[in-house]
Amino acid sequence: MEQKYLSDDVFEQIKDSKYHRKLTEEILNDELKERYKKYGLCRQCKQPTGYYWCNVCNAKHFQQNFKNWSSALKSLNNSKNVRLEFINEITSHHKLTGKDCIIRLYGITQNPDTKNYMMVLDYAKNGSLRNYLDKSYNELSWKNKIYDLYWIAYGLDEIHRIGLIHRDLHIGNILRMSYETYITDMGLCKPADYNALENTKKSVYGVLPYIAPEILRGQNYTKAADIYSFGIIMYETISGLPPYHDVSHDKNLAIKICQGLRPSCLDANPLNRPSASEVENILEQWQGELYHGKKTEIFKQNDYYKQYDNIINTEFSETQQIDISQLKINNDDQSNESKSI
Repeated sequence: MEQKYLSDDVFEQIKDSKYHRKLTEEILNDELKERYKKYGLCRQCKQPTGYYWCNVCNAKHFQQNFKNWSSALKSLNNSKNVRLEFINEITSHHKLTGKDCIIRLYGITQNPDTKNYMMVLDYAKNGSLRNYLDKSYNELSWKNKIYDLYWIAYGLDEIHRIGLIHRDLHIGNILRMSYETYITDMGLCKPADYNALENTKKSVYGVLPYIAPEILRGQNYTKAADIYSFGIIMYETISGLPPYHDVSHDKNLAIKICQGLRPSCLDANPLNRPSASEVENILEQWQGELYHGKKTEIFKQNDYYKQYDNIINTEFSETQQIDISQLKINNDDQSNESKSI
């Protein structure tokens, strides 16, 4: 096909036209685009610019619209004496900015009164996934549940792909924005003034029901520990019930976690758990089945996951010992707040 070019005279006539954007999109000519960048005029002050506004007008436009933006501030307690390793955690979170299903971190600021640092994040108007389930669970279909879980798995896979581990994945750290779910709080379960060298008792930080048994035994965090946490979130999303909803979050619960019979994501052996990518692929397949009206046995029972209540609530005869002295439980609070264990 023969290429056609606009003459300089024609270009001069259309460069300030209200149709200029449509024309430049439809006429795919690199030379034309470069010429427009060079000779385009600011919409507001009509001064030469390479975009819709010149730098001065762009700044004014930003200031006028800034008041309409919504963001969330997450206070980091005890961060006046913040440690370098904690700053590194925040830096890791920032590496994920722009990734799908990861809440956007804009940066950090400081409370002028308390001197504690605060993270500036996207605002999730629907709150956490737990809040959403409390309000809307009876209205959710299988499609809704699998859709949410797929995007959580997708986000977790994004985290793992760049070599990071979340380490504090629980339903309170899954946020609901419109129709999407987002992961937040990358590795922020420890206090800001935490010092690994001073942690001689090897305390574990996190929300107990979501902590993998190997972590309770003092092993290091791995991607498999995140998968265990996802398995608990999966149970919670499908059943609507918080994990261990009828059990105190104490040392006895920690022992049950280390002894329980579990499906694959909750396998006591981290080597037997699937990867985030494998989980994502399975959930994508389930989405396809639901979309095309296929109902395998798993989707024919609305109470499918309720039968697994005994999986995470009941001790199993195949005992795997844990030293109770390693556990440090502060209280029996069942909220989704990270604590020292």
